[in-house]
Amino acid sequence: MTRATSTTAAPSRVPDPTAAFWIAKGVSTALGEAVSDYAIRAMAPEIAVIAGFVIFVVALWLQVSRRRYSPVAYWFAVAAIGVFGTMAADVTHVVLGMPYAVSAPLYALVLAAVFLLWRRTEGTLSVHEVTTTRRELFYWAAVVATFAMGTALGDLAAVGLGLGYLPGIAAFAVLILVPALGYRFLGWNAVFSFWFAYVVTRPLGASVADWLGKPVAEGGVGVGSGWVSLVLTIVMIALVAGMVVARGRARRPDPLLA
Repeated sequence: MTRATSTTAAPSRVPDPTAAFWIAKGVSTALGEAVSDYAIRAMAPEIAVIAGFVIFVVALWLQVSRRRYSPVAYWFAVAAIGVFGTMAADVTHVVLGMPYAVSAPLYALVLAAVFLLWRRTEGTLSVHEVTTTRRELFYWAAVVATFAMGTALGDLAAVGLGLGYLPGIAAFAVLILVPALGYRFLGWNAVFSFWFAYVVTRPLGASVADWLGKPVAEGGVGVGSGWVSLVLTIVMIALVAGMVVARGRARRPDPLLA
């Protein structure tokens, strides 16, 4: 099978997993959960899902058409996937009646299939080598699967297993330390550690959003998904604006060296 030629000179289309990346990833996952919950209550669920899908397609097209990493395009795509991925996971549970204990392993199999095909086709799953359109499409297919799987895992822990939102936050916060510590102290594979953490950020962020937005009677704080969506949107915009400024400064030549 032919593999895409790696070109070191080609620009990366996705960001490096820095501290700012993980903060933004956590906020975006919580944002996706909150916006999805608000949308399906503010309008007919069918319309909300269709609108979420349209925004997802537009955002992904804008990102892929950039052909290089752009903070605005990238995080818009991530946020759109967060919303639509949450809706997709909820539809399989509410509309199709599929238990979380079934949907979570199902999405895990989908993710595994994406990784297997990506690896066999490109020879690497490293985010540092997402420099072609085909690799980027594999990347986004994996991201969609992680969002759907993470949503199902979060709901399974909080609702299916009766753990509750706040204990769920604690559990996933501890779980996300596993790949970080494994990579730092045990020499775990960097690619495996990245995707392990990437999956867990979804149920962690979703649990935070649910805890804040759900009514007190359901184990939440009762702030409301609308207010949580608004605050997280403002935070996300501020984070992306900071990335844009930092990226601009990094590209600006040092006058002392010019």
